[in-house]
Amino acid sequence: MNNMLGVGQWHLGIRVGLLTILVILSICCSSSEPTRIGFVGTTSGRVADLGVAGRNGAILAVELRNQAGGVAGHQVELVVGDIKQESEIAERVTRELIAQGVIAIVGPMTSAMAIHMVPITDEAKILLVSPTATTTDLSNRDDYFFRVVPSNREVAAKNARYQLAQGLRRMAIVYDLANQPYSESWLNNFRDVFVQGGGVLTQTLNFKSGSDTFLLPIATEVLATQPDGVLIIAGSVDTALLCQQIRKLDARIPITTAEWGATKRLVELGGKAVEGVTAMQLFDPNDSTPAYQAFRQRYLSRFSHEPGFSGTAAFDATNVVLEALARRRPGQSLKEVIQATRRFKGIQHPLEFDDYGDANRAIFVTAVHDGQFVKVD
Repeated sequence: MNNMLGVGQWHLGIRVGLLTILVILSICCSSSEPTRIGFVGTTSGRVADLGVAGRNGAILAVELRNQAGGVAGHQVELVVGDIKQESEIAERVTRELIAQGVIAIVGPMTSAMAIHMVPITDEAKILLVSPTATTTDLSNRDDYFFRVVPSNREVAAKNARYQLAQGLRRMAIVYDLANQPYSESWLNNFRDVFVQGGGVLTQTLNFKSGSDTFLLPIATEVLATQPDGVLIIAGSVDTALLCQQIRKLDARIPITTAEWGATKRLVELGGKAVEGVTAMQLFDPNDSTPAYQAFRQRYLSRFSHEPGFSGTAAFDATNVVLEALARRRPGQSLKEVIQATRRFKGIQHPLEFDDYGDANRAIFVTAVHDGQFVKVD
């Protein structure tokens, strides 16, 4: 009887031991599974500078978090999708990332693509955090769309007030329909403040980036209205080309551009034609604080180009997602974490989200001097 009891205890011990091993293996395997987040942006084509810098900012944020141990014992994997600034591709890539199990998506970098992605992420209840999409069409909505920037209402308003302060009363505007939700809302917000301040819009012309549009006739038509200045709402490539055409006709007329065009590529392509151009910025290009300079040096060492506002904003957006993951409690969604936390660390200043997912961010007017963006307001 004692022998039978001993054999039974021995078998029970074996079973318990095997079960313990299986539990340990299960835990180990589970903890080795990466946490996947997506990045969506246009990383090829005419407006790729915004997407490439944004992708690189997201990569750097994930790499630094993984070096620090990841999130809740898991390494983080960034799954990147190039949407080529085409709505159908943006929708398809968004669905593919969700099917691959990403728990949040950083991006997109333009408002036009955000408009097409938001219904998909809302339906899936997947957090979408854009670094740079500022259209007012996505303001004041209880959805899964968040952004680490204010809407372009505030940005356009500051530009309008700056032009008025410089004594400009007659402005002509050229805007790109390839990012229509952004460019039209920017135009409308600028007009509201500029006209209220006593200004007049002499002309509003549009074109579509990447089409067969010839820019010299546009420049000719804009200047024919004899404006005091010209506002260009377009990406860096088209802004640079338009500046070159305008300068052929008038070497001195003031030109200003929205933040979409205010990247290093504007200076590289525009050359002398963009000297003196004022540009809106959603970050401080002259920030000398140790935190920003450390980030900038890491970014430069990793990617061999300046982060600019899009790389900086994408770094912030990715860190918001990573911090929300670290703070999340069982049963809590990432949206609920951000709404409960509100305030997150940004590389230049804290980010504070409102009830609808828009964040505060400092807005600057810069001017191109000797090939560099310099703060003027």
